[in-house]
Amino acid sequence: MGTIRYAGFTIRFVASLLDTVFLALPVGIVIYLLSDGNWFDFSQYKHNVMMAMSANTHALDTLPQTSFKWELLFEVSVLLITMLFWKRFKGATPGKKFVHIKIVDAKNFQDIDNRQAITRSFGYIASTFSFLIGFIMVAIRDDKRGLHDLLAGTVVIYEDD
Repeated sequence: MGTIRYAGFTIRFVASLLDTVFLALPVGIVIYLLSDGNWFDFSQYKHNVMMAMSANTHALDTLPQTSFKWELLFEVSVLLITMLFWKRFKGATPGKKFVHIKIVDAKNFQDIDNRQAITRSFGYIASTFSFLIGFIMVAIRDDKRGLHDLLAGTVVIYEDD
């Protein structure tokens, strides 16, 4: 392995956006169709957007109802599919693969194991609920590790050229 180049905040953000489009969005569409439209009240979302566009200050007074069962199925599906991609593409989701970065063990720079994958996935919750500080850490730290990386013992690096 040559010189290790840590993947910073911007490239990781781009990879996450790509994963949303190519991974989470298709899964979401399938789950929505499987739920026969019962996952969430799309008409309420549409109503709120229309109110917000008209500068109505009460646009979010009524929040759309969501089905916990379908939301849980979506979250678990995305988690499992993400972990399958990490296994298949050696630490990379489609977004990470596209921008040539991957997740590896922080000590030996080898493929991550299932424990690390699960810990990292749940670590996203901690990174989010810490007012996003867990993600902002990536921009600040020299090794570009977020809270979820620290919890799982992982780091995101550029693939060898």
